[in-house]
Amino acid sequence: MAGASELLAGLAVPVMLVRPDGGIAMVNMAAEAALNMGQAALAERGWQAAFGGDETVATLVARARRDGSGCAAYDVMLKPLNGRPIRADVLVNPVAEMEGWLTVALQMRAVTTMVDRQVQQLGAARSAEGVAQMLAHEIKNPLSGIKGAAQLLASGESDAADRAELTGLIVAEVDRIAKLVDRLESFTDTRPIRLRPINMHELLGHVRRVAETGFAQALAIRESYDPSLPMVPANRDALVQVFLNLLKNAAEAAGEGGELRISTAYRPGLKVRPADGGAPVSLPFEVRVCDNGPGVPLALADYVFEPFVTSKPGGSGLGLALVAKIIADHGGVIEYERSGEPAWTVFRVLLPVAEGEAA
Repeated sequence: MAGASELLAGLAVPVMLVRPDGGIAMVNMAAEAALNMGQAALAERGWQAAFGGDETVATLVARARRDGSGCAAYDVMLKPLNGRPIRADVLVNPVAEMEGWLTVALQMRAVTTMVDRQVQQLGAARSAEGVAQMLAHEIKNPLSGIKGAAQLLASGESDAADRAELTGLIVAEVDRIAKLVDRLESFTDTRPIRLRPINMHELLGHVRRVAETGFAQALAIRESYDPSLPMVPANRDALVQVFLNLLKNAAEAAGEGGELRISTAYRPGLKVRPADGGAPVSLPFEVRVCDNGPGVPLALADYVFEPFVTSKPGGSGLGLALVAKIIADHGGVIEYERSGEPAWTVFRVLLPVAEGEAA
């Protein structure tokens, strides 16, 4: 007990240690600061003193004790009785070799996610500005080429070979503009997608074969799959697009001679609360796409899934935003992190499993 307390006390993340009877045994300094309440008061008065009538954390603790495993709720707004509202991921896990004891950690969300309506309006304006800038850049350039080619054709000074080349240039640039517009339209399509149970390992195998015959020819791709995993309700074409996009990004980041990894795992007890405040949804199917490249610049790490955010020269910043939309349409979530030593870039996709297929 003393060793666990000393370990938790030094963590920068708010952590609470919970006794087998459900009471709060100790909290670290970060938790005291977040809740604006001392350890003695929390230990004596419990969850009611910490969060008043909000039973989110207490419910997660009860579920973890009942199931005998860890559980989580993501992007939850907590309202400490004595402190400011906190937007955080709540992670509850058993303590090794201490039967019945649990830890509750609050992973604070980035400051940019703790926004009120005024900041949301500012973000919308920024996105509109980003759309205008991107369209100006991506469309003006091909239009300039089309105009120049048309002027040369109109002058009558070109021979047959030149006319064929200029006509081909016009067609190619028009096609490029059309593809850009198609990608933008993907964000406005609010129709529900048709889902059916699919074998994710078959899908990921197809994605790997496509990658190895194209953009990942010079890279090693390692797979680590759990063959016992259940089916996933999905639109196959949409998820193929997602994982091809993630693998292509990984291949470009790793560079020639780099290494990519694709893995699957089952995470029982992992639940996410929907944005509409409904009942938590289980997302136990995890797919990881990893690369040993340098990763996203630190300044962009919190914004990788926002439209028009990119670190690639000439990139439109729409790829990962579209990936996030498709995963959300499947009822799942996608996360980015750098982990390991040496560090790897990890994109983690969490999805529900087909009804009746859960382990």
